Amino acid sequence: MEPEDAINVLGGPLEGCSTDPLTGFFRDGHCNTCAADQGSHTVCAVMTAEFLAYSKYVGNDLSTPVPQYRFPGLKPGDHWCLCASRFLQAHDEGCAPMVNLAATHKRALDIVPMRVLEQYDIDA
Repeated sequence: MEPEDAINVLGGPLEGCSTDPLTGFFRDGHCNTCAADQGSHTVCAVMTAEFLAYSKYVGNDLSTPVPQYRFPGLKPGDHWCLCASRFLQAHDEGCAPMVNLAATHKRALDIVPMRVLEQYDIDA
């Protein structure tokens, strides 16, 4: 399982998303992806209470720790590699979190249009 080229949606090198908590499909702190990453964990998002509640409501509880998977549970302010489709779903529902475009993998664009990602740019 090799990661694809680490290029962000801006066309530059993929920056790190978070090492505390440690995120990414490869748990390397980056939103890297590969063919085995069925969820496309490519959007580096900044968690909010609203988004965490929404994610739990739709069946993916990101706030409760799961020690056996070394998952600490997320809290508002944490950066996390989200599935691109979940981000788009949250956008459609009006509760998408902000994103770090420099740390968002270019493969996110297969699912989320750039104009949508730009609306949530933490650096804008």
